[in-house]
Amino acid sequence: MSKTKKSTFSSRRNFIKAGATTAAGFMIVPRHVLGKGFIPPSDKLNLAAIGAGGKGWSDINNAYADGANNVVAICDTDFKHADRAITTFDKAKKYKDFRRMIDEMSKDIDAVTISGPDHMHGIAAMAAMQEGMHVYVQKPLTHNIYEARMLTEGARKYRIVSQMGNQGASNPGQVQMMNWFNEGLIGKVHTVHCWTNRPVWPQGIPVPTDKHERPSHLSEEDWELYIGPGEMLNYHPLYYLFKWRGWWNFGTGALGDMGCHLIDPPFRVLGLGYPTDVECSVGQVFTKDWTPEYIPEGCPPSSYVKLSFPSTTKNDSPVTLIWSDGGIRPFHPDLIPADEPLSATGSDNGVIMIGDKGIMTCGVYGASPIVWLNNGDKLEMPKDFDGGNAYAFTKPEYGHQLMWTEACKAGFDSEKHRSLTSSFDYAGPMTETVLMGNLAIRSYQTASGKNDRGQLQFDGRKKLLWDGKSMRITNYEPANGFVKREYRQGWQGLI
Repeated sequence: MSKTKKSTFSSRRNFIKAGATTAAGFMIVPRHVLGKGFIPPSDKLNLAAIGAGGKGWSDINNAYADGANNVVAICDTDFKHADRAITTFDKAKKYKDFRRMIDEMSKDIDAVTISGPDHMHGIAAMAAMQEGMHVYVQKPLTHNIYEARMLTEGARKYRIVSQMGNQGASNPGQVQMMNWFNEGLIGKVHTVHCWTNRPVWPQGIPVPTDKHERPSHLSEEDWELYIGPGEMLNYHPLYYLFKWRGWWNFGTGALGDMGCHLIDPPFRVLGLGYPTDVECSVGQVFTKDWTPEYIPEGCPPSSYVKLSFPSTTKNDSPVTLIWSDGGIRPFHPDLIPADEPLSATGSDNGVIMIGDKGIMTCGVYGASPIVWLNNGDKLEMPKDFDGGNAYAFTKPEYGHQLMWTEACKAGFDSEKHRSLTSSFDYAGPMTETVLMGNLAIRSYQTASGKNDRGQLQFDGRKKLLWDGKSMRITNYEPANGFVKREYRQGWQGLI
């Protein structure tokens, strides 16, 4: 990276951290509002992908939209894993370090899709936004609450068109749920259940101690880039590809993986904001009698989390939201017949909102919503209901990526931008709520010391009170250590 570019990055990071008052007169102007590089709505975006294997492939391909846009760069630490994108977009420049790609191609890239392990989302997105690039970031938006707040504020400051990759946000099912609720069909909601069968990868297992050679196609530098801002660890297959989700160094567990899909419907329908408190319990692992394994580095095999929310302008009732994973699911409410699944898509994943006039359910991604009324009536969404989304039945993932690219062309604060279903103004606070559950889980898992009998002591196993505006737990200071993370040397100052 050139000295000039480093200075520019530093100035922009300081702008974020210091705030508008200390950066008066300094303004980052996105390229689409300048004469040079202006993107008329009819033109193609120049897209880049940071993380192009797995979900990263579908994100960049759906944004490409059969040639509606150009793909000019692919960045992935593992070219073998990203082979499909590299082969499809064979004219795109190839990178392994997103910092180098952004440095070298800042004038050529209009917008970026960001996938890969959760711990890279926030820093990659911020680096792109600081260069005026619009961003599409996979769920969860970030690895921790602080990063989510910074991206929310950064998107506004840099006038970036943003979208989180919880594609169910664009599912017409969520429009149907909002319509039903706004009509008063289920009354005031007081309790919400969200649950998933995840993890479906190894989780709640002891830290691996056996040694493995890196795959031959991964160099030492590739692995270092994959570790990124996290703690440096030797290669192990349990830390790689899909399995990284089970380790706090990289992932955010089952809650981080599915919470942005399942908590999204009630958060949107009820107009929820920051929770006031959180409490949890987690599954234990025993490999010897009477002594549970102590694995603070790994996400638990299952968790049960309760979040409390005050009443809102949309829902005049306090709300208790209960999250469960690891195959733990709620019991049938009285209104759902005993032989019916908990949601139309089955009982493995779902949402139940319980009101004083009835209940509303849906599957993952807001799919197939149903209302069960107190009088016994059952309402289902018409199969042809598109909720005003022209791409609902014609484009992959309800057109979630395509609508983002169209909003990028229209520009910041355009009607198309404001109509996006998961821009950071919405996705940031919702992600903070999801990650609040993980803050409680990590506080629950982490020993605060030992008692006089030499046994581990867990002082964080209590209800944690949250000051959302200040991003602080007010009754257990050690929990605030999980609001943000320490970045490895060489990766500090990126957010």
